[in-house]
Amino acid sequence: MGPRILGRQHRTSQAVSRRPGRVDFGESVPETSRDVDDDRVPNDRLRAALDAAGLTIEQLSVRVSVDPKTVERWVYSDARRPHRTTRQQVAALLRVEEGHLWPAGPRQNGAATTGVAELVHLYPSRSAVPFSLWTDLIQGVAEAMDVLVFSGQFLVEQHNILPVVRSKAAEGVRFRFVVGDETSPAVIQRAVEEGTTGGLEGRIQMMRRYLQDIAGLPGVEVRTHGTILYNSIYRFDDQALINGHAFGSLAGQNPMLHVRRVPDGTLWEHYMRSFERVWDVAQPEPAGR
Repeated sequence: MGPRILGRQHRTSQAVSRRPGRVDFGESVPETSRDVDDDRVPNDRLRAALDAAGLTIEQLSVRVSVDPKTVERWVYSDARRPHRTTRQQVAALLRVEEGHLWPAGPRQNGAATTGVAELVHLYPSRSAVPFSLWTDLIQGVAEAMDVLVFSGQFLVEQHNILPVVRSKAAEGVRFRFVVGDETSPAVIQRAVEEGTTGGLEGRIQMMRRYLQDIAGLPGVEVRTHGTILYNSIYRFDDQALINGHAFGSLAGQNPMLHVRRVPDGTLWEHYMRSFERVWDVAQPEPAGR
């Protein structure tokens, strides 16, 4: 098996920048004219589609009969595009539209197609999001991570996030966690609707207990809220996973949007405003509760 494309050990020699405003909508240039590290904006949609299909860079290169280094260039620079026939072949293998992986619009008319550029991937459920994507996003945070949930217990128990928070907070990364208040009417109602009366409340209590280990660290803030949770939001620098909620279904059963911040994008700002509204009304969680 070849390397998983989302593993940090397989990034290019220069780190991919996640800072807002670094998205380049300029014209593509031939691959022979510059090294792969010259263009640091990755093709997140191609990366997500590869991982969702369970394919590595090496496996895709074999199937489309190109050098693995060429596929790597496609993945780590959205300015690098294969020829049209190869694009069609890749899209068919990954079972996505060619225009989603390599949209022509943003480089020619960015303002009209920002919605397309913002959407990296749509997963049918939270449980369908590859484990390696969570790992890549969590481990890759360089500036800020925001979490809005009722429980979010899986972040600790499946993804061991607490040591990451401690390490990155010491480096100046900011973390904000907004979890539910298990005594609030909104939480109690959600538990009834999900058919998990007592269970959701218990998971929230456990998450609040877990977060006590990091609450109060420099750059780490934890708050609780009792608002209706229309969406769980997981923001990692300029990428985010948005878990919408449907009446009567568990969070892990609901679809997940993977979006990224692009200039003039409205989708990103829409959800980030929602996070900030809840953050503003949430109650600070005292350390050592």
